[in-house]
Amino acid sequence: MANGHRLRYRIMRAKAFVVRSIECLLDLVKHQSSDFLRLAFHYTYLVKFRFENLDVSILKESISKFEGAYLADGKGLSNWDTFTHTPGNIADDSNGDIAVDHYHLYLKDVELMEYLGINTYRFSISWARVLPKGRFGNVNIAGIKHYDDLIDALIGKGIQPFVSLTHYDIPQELEDRYGGWLSPQIQKDFTYYASICFKYYGNRVKYWVTLNEPNVAAIRGYRSGMYPPARCSDSFGNCSSGDSEREPFIAAHNMILSHSATVSLYRAKYQGKQKGNIGIAVNAVWYEPISNSSQDKLAAQRALSFYMNWFLDPIIFGHYPEEMKNVLGSLLPEFSYDHLKNGLDFIGINHYTSFYAKDCLYSKCVEGPGVTKTEGYYLRTAVKNNIPIGESVCYP
Repeated sequence: MANGHRLRYRIMRAKAFVVRSIECLLDLVKHQSSDFLRLAFHYTYLVKFRFENLDVSILKESISKFEGAYLADGKGLSNWDTFTHTPGNIADDSNGDIAVDHYHLYLKDVELMEYLGINTYRFSISWARVLPKGRFGNVNIAGIKHYDDLIDALIGKGIQPFVSLTHYDIPQELEDRYGGWLSPQIQKDFTYYASICFKYYGNRVKYWVTLNEPNVAAIRGYRSGMYPPARCSDSFGNCSSGDSEREPFIAAHNMILSHSATVSLYRAKYQGKQKGNIGIAVNAVWYEPISNSSQDKLAAQRALSFYMNWFLDPIIFGHYPEEMKNVLGSLLPEFSYDHLKNGLDFIGINHYTSFYAKDCLYSKCVEGPGVTKTEGYYLRTAVKNNIPIGESVCYP
């Protein structure tokens, strides 16, 4: 990687990201009858920012929250369909079968985006809609056509499509066949799926996100069991099976290698002709040491490494963070340079909140989030001296 890119990345690691302004459009949304607008406020965000002479208004959504039509037009089951249909997983037994029916109402939704002045729409494609059975079945042409039509509608209104290949969801077929992200086989499935998307949409899509918030998917899917495939150890959650100390790192490793293989494919076969960019989007929680002690300062760095840099360091530098290697040892898989040589073109940051970090490696801690070895031996808290780390804003 060029020195300038390395420097920019190091600066990114050292500083919080500054967004010029975040506008919730609270009054506007409260007075609209459209389900799409209400869900756009409650479950996503509208961000306006200026960066390097860009003026961008972005609306971002995930398929499981918006699209609905969960088995329409040949779509297969996703892991989220299975998860939400399993009694006990969702408190009120709701699911995404209909959601706000974006699948059927996308033309009206695009008109609303134009009305709001949005010029970029980041959405995810349903892997199970395009390939209901992964590489073990046929391409679903009806699914291909739906996203074709959505992309054309966006461009027709002057809205740039910014596409995530997956936002936590994978075909249930891959979970059933080989355990999803726990198997290296998924790397072949993911690159095959990506190639289909590049082939059909790459002439119009100029920004691709391989994985949206893979760190959240690994933690909540394989450590706490809060997301599909709902795997965890007894001490971490209420799951029927799983290993919270090992499986998050296995799943993450396969996610990182899937990203890398997809970037290599895109650069070798599509990027030169299509002139697009490809990257990854991580959930970025910022950590501040709860005190000025050297132990708490190290804890804050460990917290960053075990959450965000867990994915970014391998992609940028070719190896896991030193803080993770020092704590986890053989629990972490290893990379070869060839696996990760192509990196990315951009890094997407989803930043919702920040926390304080208290050392639990050299100090005694009570039970709480972050205190275990697999989490990095730090206590995560949003409060210091009974004062929250920041004002709660832009969230219901």
